[in-house]
Amino acid sequence: MYGRDPWGGPLEIHATDSATDDDRSRNLNEIDRAALSRPLDETQQSWLLGPTEQKKKKYVDLGCIIVSRKIFVWTVGTIVAAALLAGFITLIVKTVPRHHRKTPPPDNYTVALHKALKFFNAQKSGKLPRHNNVSWRGNSGLQDGKGDSGSFYKDLVGGYYDAGDAIKFNFPMAYAMTMLSWSVIEYSAKYEAAGELVHVKELIKWGTDYFLKTFNSTADSIDDLVSQVGSGNTDDGSTDPNDHYCWMRPEDMDYKRPVTTCNGGCSDLAAEMAAALASASIVFKDNREYSKKLVHGAKTVYQFGRTRRGRYSAGTAESAKFYNSSMYWDEFIWGGAWLYYATGNVTYLDLITKPTMAKHAGAFWGGPYYGVFSWDNKLAGAQLLLSRLRLFLSPGYPYEEILRTFHNQTSIVMCSYLPYFNKFNRTRGGLIELNHGDPQPLQYAANAAFLATLYSDYLDAADTPGWYCGPNFYSTNVLREFARTQIDYILGKNPRKMSYLVGFGTKYPKHVHHRGASIPKNKVKYNCKGGWKWRDSKKPNPNTIEGAMVAGPDKRDGFRDVRTNYNYTEPTLAGNAGLVAALVALSGEEEASGTIDKNTIFSAVPPLFPTPPPPPAPWKP
Repeated sequence: MYGRDPWGGPLEIHATDSATDDDRSRNLNEIDRAALSRPLDETQQSWLLGPTEQKKKKYVDLGCIIVSRKIFVWTVGTIVAAALLAGFITLIVKTVPRHHRKTPPPDNYTVALHKALKFFNAQKSGKLPRHNNVSWRGNSGLQDGKGDSGSFYKDLVGGYYDAGDAIKFNFPMAYAMTMLSWSVIEYSAKYEAAGELVHVKELIKWGTDYFLKTFNSTADSIDDLVSQVGSGNTDDGSTDPNDHYCWMRPEDMDYKRPVTTCNGGCSDLAAEMAAALASASIVFKDNREYSKKLVHGAKTVYQFGRTRRGRYSAGTAESAKFYNSSMYWDEFIWGGAWLYYATGNVTYLDLITKPTMAKHAGAFWGGPYYGVFSWDNKLAGAQLLLSRLRLFLSPGYPYEEILRTFHNQTSIVMCSYLPYFNKFNRTRGGLIELNHGDPQPLQYAANAAFLATLYSDYLDAADTPGWYCGPNFYSTNVLREFARTQIDYILGKNPRKMSYLVGFGTKYPKHVHHRGASIPKNKVKYNCKGGWKWRDSKKPNPNTIEGAMVAGPDKRDGFRDVRTNYNYTEPTLAGNAGLVAALVALSGEEEASGTIDKNTIFSAVPPLFPTPPPPPAPWKP
């Protein structure tokens, strides 16, 4: 007989089994041990022993991937440890006192630049803006040009006083604005780094706004042009009040200020004003309406100068005495070059690259003043400006020959600045005598320093390491070194250890020949002769005309800080403009040198495709 083994196996039962209870019990024990010695499946174990402890799995299912449990634990542990370490480091960094690295102080050229620009604020005529930042100046010249009925101008308020007196000479003023614009076009990044870009553009606009009032700038052609506001001639012994006879604050002027105009024969003035307006139009190219207005005015006034030939100073004794112009051909090239850059009109380039134009301007003359760049002679600046065209755009035929000549002449001028050559003498202190020992030398040295630095930067930008002076090759660093020596002389490295820039350093002129600076702002209005006591006083000026570069020392490095001697102590608009240009060109050279803006000046110039030369004449046997 068979019964079912509850453990899953058959079990035979013998009914006739007569075993005793002891035997049966022994047999059952043996059966139990045998059954328990067999491996049990999971179901059996659960019945017998209840739920068993689960084994740890070797893998972790993350849903999208299955990874080893060991790797998973190590990874999570590493991330947690890294987070704790980062938090600990952050806590330390935030709690430990910080030692900020100080920003290096600005170099001397940048410090001097801030001051030199401030001089223009002190020279402003008209209703001053609130942010003019010269506490002892106020509104002045508010009646300029308003008393003459039937004239072509409506009012001549604004512009700049030329020097220590209150005359507005348009010829040197236009040159000053052109120089400021040129420096902004080339070195706008440096102006911005110094925090002066907005300021210098505002100064330029103050001048160009005034120039647009001095002729009918909306017309296509004009017949008249203002050349001067105010009068200063005292040679005839007259005691009539004027801007030289009287010594008054500009704010207190109560005498008549005549307006000088020309209706022909002022080509140099017209071309210089065209240069100022055209160069400023590039500075303000982002202000399309204003830039367009400046370009139109530049075209009109340039055409006026070209049509009615003559020197502006030939017609008036005052202009001849104070700002005599030697010729107008250099202004034709100078103004035409700026008009070409401002408009891209090749007609201007055709005009100024005619060999006869260069010949008339003295490009091939040489002479003692060749290479002396100033408010009177623009040739050296014009040649450098056109050398730029050759270096970066290379227009080729038919301009290449005359542009190469200008480039070669520029190289010769640069050679003449170097101490290895004997073209110009130097004082014992190292100041180059570009005006051959005549008074007021600093403005010429500053201009030369600007041209030398700019030419050096042009060569660097064109990947040219230097230039030749005869058989000798000089690196661009030689030009920069020359520029530094001249500007350093102005800033105090001279035998007198005196800075000729007012407000720079600790020792500088205190008796500057300047009406506004020499008379206190004390609510007292001194009349024409009443101010003489301040002019003749031995005391320092009550107002510091910060940033004014005075006329400078004599040829023996001597200097007299005397208010009545303008050959030593009078600053000028034109002189300061050249200094500003040189300072910004040299500024920031520790961080980067040669940082000119290669392309802005060419914004309006279309692509140049050189015209092939004409074919040779047919061969005839």
